Amino acid sequence: MRWIERLIALRYGISEDTVLNAEAGASPPERAPDPQRLAELLGYLRARAASRHPDDLDYEEAAGSEEYRAYRRYVAALRFFDPGTLASREEQLAFWINLYNGLILDAVVQWRVRRSVRDVPGFFWRAAYNVGGLRFSANDIENGTLRANAPHPAVPGSPFRGTDPRRAFSLARLDPRVHFALVCASRSCPPVAVYSPHRIDQQLDQAATSFIRGGGFELDAPHTRVRLSRLFQWYAPDFGGKWLGIGDKRPILRFIAEYLPPTEARIVQRPWPWDVTFSEYDWSLNGLWSGMVGHADGTD
Repeated sequence: MRWIERLIALRYGISEDTVLNAEAGASPPERAPDPQRLAELLGYLRARAASRHPDDLDYEEAAGSEEYRAYRRYVAALRFFDPGTLASREEQLAFWINLYNGLILDAVVQWRVRRSVRDVPGFFWRAAYNVGGLRFSANDIENGTLRANAPHPAVPGSPFRGTDPRRAFSLARLDPRVHFALVCASRSCPPVAVYSPHRIDQQLDQAATSFIRGGGFELDAPHTRVRLSRLFQWYAPDFGGKWLGIGDKRPILRFIAEYLPPTEARIVQRPWPWDVTFSEYDWSLNGLWSGMVGHADGTD
């Protein structure tokens, strides 16, 4: 473990045993967990969580469901799953995206998060599963695995260093579209979807298009102004920009243009002195608990 990760673990009281699938006494399953089964279970759980409130995840509905109990049984068995059996890039992307999204939903339920994931200190370092005997936090899955071992925007250095065995499961290359598939249980993040290795590239294109056209990009052409989701600032290098979006933002706009309608794409690629700003990120919970007085944004 890197020194900076030791400090983070010490700060938040996180140990190698801090995982959400540490059911005691569980024995190895007769068969290794099927990655496709994860997609099925997440799909069932997503449908149950949205059954009463189409625009919100109902975490109370999810928590009490048989779908959630089946999901919990599945993730308990992941301690005996070898991620090295995910042979192709498509299988790896689909599995780790689905696992990240399931982990975040599971953490919200287990910890009864009511207002925001920010109310749980070190949420993305604390939320973790044991996969094949190794601890993968949400931060590890996002940055170490899916972002091809790229640094966290606020934490220098690659997540998996030296002889860290988790490094073997990092994607070979960073695909920036994963940012539009990962769900952080917050209002400004993408909606939950289920990803399949057979359609992963089509699905990631759809996720990027939906996120960008759905508010991640706002154009004020007469005043040469553009407002972008804060994701494009935090992860600017993934989209061709500089650290934290400092300096020339044209590479980021060129990336975004690929997912815009033709007219807007042509406008945003014009060599004008664009005034680019980044919107505030809404960390309020992307759902509610049935029976709560108030709203999903935490107001009472």
